[in-house]
Amino acid sequence: MPEDYRVLIVDDDFHVAKLHAAYVDSVAGFLALAPVGTASLALQSIHSLRPDLVLLDVYLPDASGLDLLQQLDVDAIMLTAASDAPSVRTAFRRGALGYLLKPFTSEALSQQLRSYARYRRLLAQPGALDQDAVERAKRSLVPGDVTPSSRPRSATEAAVLESLVPGEQYSAAEVAGRVGVSRATAQRYLSSLADDGAVDIQLRYGSTGRPEHRYGLPAS
Repeated sequence: MPEDYRVLIVDDDFHVAKLHAAYVDSVAGFLALAPVGTASLALQSIHSLRPDLVLLDVYLPDASGLDLLQQLDVDAIMLTAASDAPSVRTAFRRGALGYLLKPFTSEALSQQLRSYARYRRLLAQPGALDQDAVERAKRSLVPGDVTPSSRPRSATEAAVLESLVPGEQYSAAEVAGRVGVSRATAQRYLSSLADDGAVDIQLRYGSTGRPEHRYGLPAS
């Protein structure tokens, strides 16, 4: 089974943190760790738990979340009521991958997390990246930046997309067999559809070797 992205929420309001943790747990592929309410506890948890992603508030009782951000060697997205331009600019300058203003809906956070998952998948490919791949990774961090149906599809690409049954996951070889094309062709179209957000990718880890990519339709 693919491993979930582990998420640490740093917010001094316990009730808000608990609500955001529930939002995180509702998104397939993500797991909320126990929230913490101070910068010092955040550093301890990051050291011991090694989360994949930190959801960080600016306003913490013992330090600014922006100062904490500068110390982190982990991906972070700001979840905060700090709407002033200097805070936003500082957050991005110090490495934040996103900035979501409170209050927000569960769907807004879900979109942010799905964008993060797509970003991670794009940068998990083996080998050197070309400029186009770098640009796709940058765009993937903006929720809704690419609409799945925003461009025309070839007949083969449409057939690949139509071969996917909701709720099921397939390898490129399985899709190739369903459509009647080569595995390389199926892989190419599946990767393009994933970049558009029309297809989700999950990694299935075996006992040895590289993980297998599994493709499916995004959860509605």
